[in-house]
Amino acid sequence: MSSIWTPGGERPVERGRVDEPAELTQEQEELLAELQAAREQLASTPASVVVANHAIGLFQLAALHLDREPPNLDDARLAIDAFAALVEGLAGRLGEEEAALRDGLAQLRLAFVQVSQRG
Repeated sequence: MSSIWTPGGERPVERGRVDEPAELTQEQEELLAELQAAREQLASTPASVVVANHAIGLFQLAALHLDREPPNLDDARLAIDAFAALVEGLAGRLGEEEAALRDGLAQLRLAFVQVSQRG
């Protein structure tokens, strides 16, 4: 018997025989095929494009928090810091989108200062 750590402490885990998998339905097979196709597409996409896409999501998250009434400065700051960690931490490795990401970071930082001085 082995164990697994959980926030509540170690829990014993019995190792047993894995039963034969049940047959998949047509719908399950189609979903698995779609999942495999999505994985292949993601694997064929340069990592710089995927990382830049995630960075844009952080940009949008920061802008969303800055645009609230009242602005949520703590959450905006966290999103901006995460965005900066990607853009600045991966300088020279973000491909064609790097310049636009740097511009976006500068715009967010300026917007943060302006919004935080309003009130």
